[in-house]
Amino acid sequence: MIVTIPFAWLIVWSLRRFLNTPTRLPRWDRLFKWSWLLGIPFVAADLLFKLPSDNLDEWYLFVVFGLGVVMALLVVDYRPARTFLLAAAPFCLIFLVSLALELVAPRLMKEYDTAIGVSWVFAFIWLVTFIIIARNQKKTLEKERLRREEEGRIKAAIEAQNALLEGIVVTRTAELTQQKEALELALANLKTTQAQLIQSERLASLGELTAGIAHEIQNPLNFVNNFSEVNAELCGELSEAIEALSVAPDEKADLLDLLNDLILNQQKITHHGRRADSIVKGMLQHSRSSTGQKEPTDPNALADEYLRLAYHGLRAKDKTFNATLDTHFDPNLGLVSLVPQELGRALLNLFTNAFYAVQQRQQQTGAGYQPTVSVHTLRANGQVEIRVADNGTGMPEAVKQKIFQPFFTTKPSGQGTGLGLSLTYDIVTKGHGGTLVVESVEGKGTTFVVRLPV
Repeated sequence: MIVTIPFAWLIVWSLRRFLNTPTRLPRWDRLFKWSWLLGIPFVAADLLFKLPSDNLDEWYLFVVFGLGVVMALLVVDYRPARTFLLAAAPFCLIFLVSLALELVAPRLMKEYDTAIGVSWVFAFIWLVTFIIIARNQKKTLEKERLRREEEGRIKAAIEAQNALLEGIVVTRTAELTQQKEALELALANLKTTQAQLIQSERLASLGELTAGIAHEIQNPLNFVNNFSEVNAELCGELSEAIEALSVAPDEKADLLDLLNDLILNQQKITHHGRRADSIVKGMLQHSRSSTGQKEPTDPNALADEYLRLAYHGLRAKDKTFNATLDTHFDPNLGLVSLVPQELGRALLNLFTNAFYAVQQRQQQTGAGYQPTVSVHTLRANGQVEIRVADNGTGMPEAVKQKIFQPFFTTKPSGQGTGLGLSLTYDIVTKGHGGTLVVESVEGKGTTFVVRLPV
């Protein structure tokens, strides 16, 4: 028993390791670990009852071997365990047959002792062979397990890399989308700037043409106006001479009628000559480069002053006209370097047009319409912005494209020269280096936006 117990412990330890019971059967493994204690009763029986040692060794080994079979049955789904059971089956069968013959028919056991011995040899060979097969199966399964684990790690790494790449693609796509939107916005701004430059060049060409025409017309127009005034004086003297003539009353009356017709015609010539003179002076002023001195000015006070001036000027002509003045002046605007007289004139033109537009819509709409002219100032992005808005008649797109051209006007003949907004455009863009933009919806109103650099 002294040798048998360590040998049995070695068998149990090998089976525990072979079947991997610490992992597969952790609770049972603690019992198998102390299975060598089963040898204590056999040692006690040997000491107390003096039983044959060979029989005790055989029974103890059979119990331990049976414990190994139980271990294999508990993990029968494990392929090497099934192979071990197949290897142990002949060994257990021969042991049981030998035990039965020895207990029941000892004589028969002696007769077949040689055959049983050979059977033990074959059973042992069978056991060793299948143990080797089971060991190879375990190695194969272990390699398969390691291969699956490696594939799992590779798959997890690929999935993580794919997730990382997808994140990079999403981020890059978002960046490209932002760049595309920025480029589209830049392209739109470039197109707008190009259109403004083209419009500025056209207006500059028209300004030069206007200056040339005005200079050519100015001299003969001065002669017309001067001689018209001389003719008026001569008509007065002629009237006195006719009164002094000693002619028949009928003839004197005829002469005076002719003279009166001549005076009326002369008055018309004088009136239209003066109107032509004002147009020519406006053209010259339009084409003349600014020489005004810039000085720190409060745009809020300037806008408010000329707004009231334009409103009261229209009220002086039409007492029935009333409008709402909506002002929102930025208190943080501060002083801006500009030519107050020129910018004031530009704002006066804008306000005058706004009041004219709301007056025209009031005449078209009648009751229920409230004329409103609003002025908003704002300082942002290194610029001063002045917005002049009205809820008047508005203008169609075709009119909006020509609104800053000299001599273009939508007013009836005799009410406008068409130079006001053109002059305003030059004052803002050329005189102050700013921009003047018009926004309008026909039937709803118009907004002029003046932006001046600070």
